[in-house]
Amino acid sequence: MDTAGAAGREPVSGGPGGDVAVYASLRTTDVDEARAFCRRMYYGPIEVTPTGSVASFAFSGEVVQLGPITIGEISYGAEICLASGSLGTAYHVLAPLTGGVHVLHGGAATKADPSQAAVFRPIGDIDLRWSADCRLISVKVDRLALERELGPVLNGHAGLTLPLGATFGLAGGPGRSWLALIRLLHAEARQADGLSLLPHLLRQWRELAVSGLAQAVEHPYTDGTPGQPTARRPRTVKRTLDAMHAEPGRAFTAAELAGIAGVGIRVLQESFRQHVGVPPLTYLRRLRLERVHAELSRAGPDEVSVSEVATRWGFTHLGRFAGAYRDRFGVSPSQTLRDGL
Repeated sequence: MDTAGAAGREPVSGGPGGDVAVYASLRTTDVDEARAFCRRMYYGPIEVTPTGSVASFAFSGEVVQLGPITIGEISYGAEICLASGSLGTAYHVLAPLTGGVHVLHGGAATKADPSQAAVFRPIGDIDLRWSADCRLISVKVDRLALERELGPVLNGHAGLTLPLGATFGLAGGPGRSWLALIRLLHAEARQADGLSLLPHLLRQWRELAVSGLAQAVEHPYTDGTPGQPTARRPRTVKRTLDAMHAEPGRAFTAAELAGIAGVGIRVLQESFRQHVGVPPLTYLRRLRLERVHAELSRAGPDEVSVSEVATRWGFTHLGRFAGAYRDRFGVSPSQTLRDGL
């Protein structure tokens, strides 16, 4: 058995007001240990059962709890069935990066794959069948946090379980932007010298993640258009984020981003500091670094070069890029390329 226990502090349940990131990881070939980890980090009544031989079972989980939101990157290495009763106090999203999940939720069948995420409401039994090659982002959101985010548009429906759409797209628009933000938050919160040292920024990023989900998922209290801004993300910020996520490699200037937002540079910068936690160009640089890191992690040294990938994502000064990359991920880009995943 190859097992790595929880990293950092012992995982605990974060309350809705928690401003501390709690990180835990596990790699194991033991089914019971994997099941216990998922119950501890997500929900108590989870049942995990391999559908065939356990010889290929190789669980990997890296989970960060951020108050009302829990983000994990999960894989099992084998086809498994996962069953759970009603979630009760949370909404949940599964966004596959590879492979897929067949979903039966409250008697309704659907599927999650890299093109679309599955959405789970607090009520209804859940049965999942994961493909052996499935690796996904698993996001638990406190029920009150999401319903409070949608408060301005609930029109008297507060307190009811939101009848959300069963899926939302990840290939473009708000869904793609939300997943990119979630992955960025997941990566940053795991760094010992990152957002964990800045509780106010961690709180703002966390709230943006909840706000982004409220915009990505369909519900009947808007005009039916995913991406409608809520009270916590001004339309100016949304326009700018959408533009950056659509073209991360584009050589945006502060003036261009302000023009996209339809406001002055100072107004946009202040809006980003308030609702994102960093200025627009800082966010863009971090987004680009995340894209470079993801591509280098998936590739091999014989497939691409560091300079090729860095240039594709908008870095023209390779010396400054290498320094920023090492500061963010703790290793050089060339080491990431050598190690792969």
